[in-house]
Amino acid sequence: MRQDDRVTEPDAPLDPATMRKQYRAEGLAEADLAATPVEQFARWFQQAATEGHLFEPNAMIVSTADAEGRPGSRTVLLKQFDEQGFVFYTNYDSRKARDLAENPYVSLLFPWHPMARQVIVTGVARRTGREETAAYFRTRPHGSQLGAWASAQSSVVADRADLDVSYAELAARYPEGEQVPVPPHWGGFRVAPRAVEFWQGRENRLHDRLRYVAEADGSWRVERLSP
Repeated sequence: MRQDDRVTEPDAPLDPATMRKQYRAEGLAEADLAATPVEQFARWFQQAATEGHLFEPNAMIVSTADAEGRPGSRTVLLKQFDEQGFVFYTNYDSRKARDLAENPYVSLLFPWHPMARQVIVTGVARRTGREETAAYFRTRPHGSQLGAWASAQSSVVADRADLDVSYAELAARYPEGEQVPVPPHWGGFRVAPRAVEFWQGRENRLHDRLRYVAEADGSWRVERLSP
């Protein structure tokens, strides 16, 4: 993909209205799509990981809303995907987990900007089982396991020192090589997709947008959306 850059004077004030790229990517046609959105996602994810020059191709923006409809978004790492859904892990006392307890509808956005691509998954989130959570927790680096205990995610802390002290105490209790128990307040969510949109940037803002929509019988229909 090639993009045309605009050159500005180094001391000129930045004006977002003048910032634009002209996408030169290949198109996305219906005939190019896989049979299911997960198969298509796997294709694009492989390309993002190997060709996209992305720092974290599994980084996604998870958007939730509470029972009052107040939205929240944050970047989270995808840890697994298959035909059953897309899995991430978090503190169950966090803002996102509290939102999902009240309103399980969620959106996942994969912003693969260097490739002029994005994928939007919308669906319903459910907690993973404790055995699945424990199996993944054991694969995490020792420091990340301690961090899951040290951080009361989304709660207010007095300063950074509080976190560092908590982590140091845990590191002394569970030195490297000793098994760290899985926190009861930490675990996974699996997002079962209801719709998955694949967006490919095109010239003159006439982008390709193809969306898979789940049918009642378990099949998928594909819709082309106007850009």
